[in-house]
Amino acid sequence: MCIFCDIIDHKIPSSVVYEDEDVIAILDVSQVTCGHTLVMPKKHYANVLEADEETVSKCIKVARKVAAMIMKNTNANGVNILTNCGEAAGQSVDHLHFHVIPRYDENDAITIAFNPSKKQDLSEVLKTIKGE
Repeated sequence: MCIFCDIIDHKIPSSVVYEDEDVIAILDVSQVTCGHTLVMPKKHYANVLEADEETVSKCIKVARKVAAMIMKNTNANGVNILTNCGEAAGQSVDHLHFHVIPRYDENDAITIAFNPSKKQDLSEVLKTIKGE
């Protein structure tokens, strides 16, 4: 059974930030920063690529609402909203969820870096992505 499904069914206690008939937002037990929240659909989908558009839309709307609430009430200076899709991307629970991570300063316990990779031929990358 999926641990997030057990949380959604209230079999496992959680700190609920927001809940409606389709989406729940809970504090992450591993607070990367103060207010780190997980937003997930109540219906089980493994990740963002398996969920239907309506579900993804509902989740991102709740993530935006929760992010605004966190920013206002914690005095965070920024926020990351992200989802991991697949183990290689860091997904550790196979239930679609969005992280809402408040950011306070450059000393936060999270690092997101966009490092340059080897030079890419963008026309070849584009063809590959389009399946040409």
